[in-house]
Amino acid sequence: MPQIPDKLYFKIGEVAALLQLKTHVLRYWETEFTLLQPVKSRSNQRLYRRKDVETALLIKELLYQQGFTIAGARKKLNADKQLGLPLTVRQSNEDILAEIKADLVQLRNYLLDPPPP
Repeated sequence: MPQIPDKLYFKIGEVAALLQLKTHVLRYWETEFTLLQPVKSRSNQRLYRRKDVETALLIKELLYQQGFTIAGARKKLNADKQLGLPLTVRQSNEDILAEIKADLVQLRNYLLDPPPP
């Protein structure tokens, strides 16, 4: 899962690069998923908030990793929203373990060679 930079707004090209998609795919998803509604600037440029980027990541996972159709993904997202479930991308066990391992290696390196006071 890509790391989302700590920014307030993202341009469509930035989101497309982050998700490794074409911009026209994001524009299409906006027409199919009511949860994906970026704001528009005065110059009519799409500005995605962090929540929009996370939603796009979830849509990508549902469609590409879990094999949902557009209609199926739309139904799942709407059902989860109605139930009050958080709309988040589920990480695989391998991804979670890789993150834990990286954190442990970083901690070990810090303990073996602490920075000077």
